Order: sequence, then structure tokens, then C-alpha cells
Amino acid sequence: MQRSRTVLGATLAVVLCAPMAWAQQSHVISSRALDEAVQQRVSQEQADRDAIRNVLQNPAVRDVAARAGLPIEKAESAVSTIQGDELRQAANQARKIDAQLAGGSDTIVLSTTTIIIVILIIILLVVLLK
Repeated sequence: MQRSRTVLGATLAVVLCAPMAWAQQSHVISSRALDEAVQQRVSQEQADRDAIRNVLQNPAVRDVAARAGLPIEKAESAVSTIQGDELRQAANQARKIDAQLAGGSDTIVLSTTTIIIVILIIILLVVLLK
């Protein structure tokens, strides 16, 4: 009787613990996969920052910023401090502006000017809030 209780207890313990062990193993991520994910995110953030800097260096953008009285140098230095959603949104806007400017148009339309000013304001607000 004592032996059957021991066997039954051991069997129940194995049956109850086995699913937890399998579940824990299935969620383990390899260090290589984790390193790749981190590297991919760092690369994407760098590409986003490069897109913003590229637009800020454009002579047409500099002209618009100067006419609006916005310090473009301060905005350029603030690019490295932007993170997360703000960085992605600013980079998306910068890519749109770059595509419009690369279209060969000599004049900047009102929407492009507005987008440029919004990006500069976002960048300056990030700097001032930190």
C-alpha cells in the first residue's frame, strides 16, 4: 500500500510537471536569434536617423527652416536623441519629403513645407523636453 502511494505520487508529479517543462522549452529563444533581433532594430533605427539627417541637409529644407526661423543645426544634433515611435514617424515623413524633393521639382509645395516644419518642431520639442 505504501509503495503504491509512492508510485502514484511520483507518477502524478511527473505527469503534472512534464507539460510545464515542455512549455518552458518551447518559448526559449536562442542567443543568436536575440542578437539578430537586436541588430536588426539597431540597423533600422540608424537607417531612420540617416533618412532624417539626409532631409535636414537638403538645401531646400535648410532654406525653408531659415525662412521659418527654425535652427536647423539644433534639429540635426537632436536626431540622435529621438527614439521609438517619434523616430519612426519622423523618418517616415523625412522619406516622403526626400521622395518629393528627388522628383525634380524646383519649387517646394505647401504640403512639403508644412511637413518639413512639423518634423523640425517635433525634433526641437524632443530636445527641449529632455
